[in-house]
This record gives sequence, structure tokens and C-alpha cells, in this order.
Amino acid sequence: MNFRSTVFALLVACSISAPAMAKVAVGEPAPDFSLTDSNGKTQTLSQYKGKIVVLEWNNPECPFVGKHYGSGNMQRQQADATAAGVIWLTINSGAAGKQGDLDGAGANAYIVKVGAKQTAYLLDPAGSAGHLYGARTTPHMYVIDQQGVLRYMGGIDSIASTDKDDLAKATQFVPQVLAELKTGKPVSVSTSQPYGCGVKYGS
Repeated sequence: MNFRSTVFALLVACSISAPAMAKVAVGEPAPDFSLTDSNGKTQTLSQYKGKIVVLEWNNPECPFVGKHYGSGNMQRQQADATAAGVIWLTINSGAAGKQGDLDGAGANAYIVKVGAKQTAYLLDPAGSAGHLYGARTTPHMYVIDQQGVLRYMGGIDSIASTDKDDLAKATQFVPQVLAELKTGKPVSVSTSQPYGCGVKYGS
């Protein structure tokens, strides 16, 4: 099987079909949620009102997630964003027993292993936040502005593949959106097709 065939098979297996109608819309207030993070602390979106927030849906066993963490791309984006005062929340909506499901200790071990730089890693085994936002894939990215309005939702970048060599050619959407919000420019790309493994919801 050649490379393109392999990627196509992964995309089919990991489900990047057109997303169902999301529960959220760009330009509208992002809905609040309450989840427990990997350290047992309750985290809500509303507690970060006044700050830009990035939501990143994660499955450590997904090869598309592996591309962005294995290359260091995700960690660099996290580090750059949080250094600029952005809140970065990584969310795992995998149900118990499904691929990528982690408890708090497992999440903390994963953070150390990959050198992740997010603000917090949130556990969503019931899928409440995932369903609320219509999260379809891992990764699936969202950017919320200081007023709590959703400004971007979609893929992490513009090339749907597991090939690290594609990173240099791809538009990295989240850093682009963050730079535009910082300078007060309109967001040039507010939605895109997410790609990756389907979120492993329980129902």
C-alpha cells in the first residue's frame, strides 16, 4: 500500500466525514461547560472570561494527534499561546474503555511524556462538552475571544495527513487566528474542515 492509500485508509477509519451540525456557531457566544482537569480541579469556560481561550480535542492514541505532538507542533503552539496570556484547554472526550481514554494520572503522565504546554488537560468521559461543541475529530480546534465569542472552529491546519513533512506547507490556523485577534484584524479563516480520528464518544 502506498503512502496516499495509507493516509486515505486512515482518514476513512478515523472518520473525517463532513461534520454534523455543530451546537455552536462562529460569531455567537461560546457555551459554558464545567469539567474536571487532570489534577482533580474543576475548570469552567466562564472562569476565563476576559481572556482568549483555545479548545483542543485530544486522543493520545490517534495518529493525527501523534503527528502534531510527535513533531512538536502542538507543544510549540501551546507554549507560544500561553506565553502571550492565552488559555489553552486540552479536552479528552473519550468514553471509558475507548481508544485514548485517560484518567487524571494517565493524562498527567501523557503531558510529561510529550512535553505538552497547555493550561489544563480536561477529562470529559461523558462527552458533555464534546457534544455541546459538536467536536468531531482529534484534533478539533476552537478559539474563543475575550468577550466569550467563538471566533474559529475547525482543523488544526490546512493539510489533512499524518505526514510531519506537510507541516511546513500547511496553514496553521490557530496561530493565525490568535495573531489576528491580537492586532484587532478580522479573522480571515473562521471555519475549516476538521480532520483526524473520530472522537470516541460513549453515545
